[in-house]
Amino acid sequence: MVKHIILWTLRPELSEEEKQAARQGIKAGLEGLAGKIPGLVDIKVVADGRLSTSNADVMLDSTFTDFDSLKAYAVHPDHVAVADGKVRPFTSLRSCLDFEE
Repeated sequence: MVKHIILWTLRPELSEEEKQAARQGIKAGLEGLAGKIPGLVDIKVVADGRLSTSNADVMLDSTFTDFDSLKAYAVHPDHVAVADGKVRPFTSLRSCLDFEE
């Protein structure tokens, strides 16, 4: 199995209301990919409950059957649509950790 963990920081110029809407849009969009992408075993987005000690706003925790599935996910049209429509317009920083379990 391959884990794909992403941490995003939302754009600082967004109002708190815009940030909340962005977090919910990212969560709905990415979790909506479950069952649509071959090799995607599990996908969860943490968008709420952030503590003051955090330096990121949203986390993606996903699991793939293998590295090839992760690579295919990156270019899958459904994922690209969510990334381009729900994630990239609202985020300023992205950190990624991919690893095998």
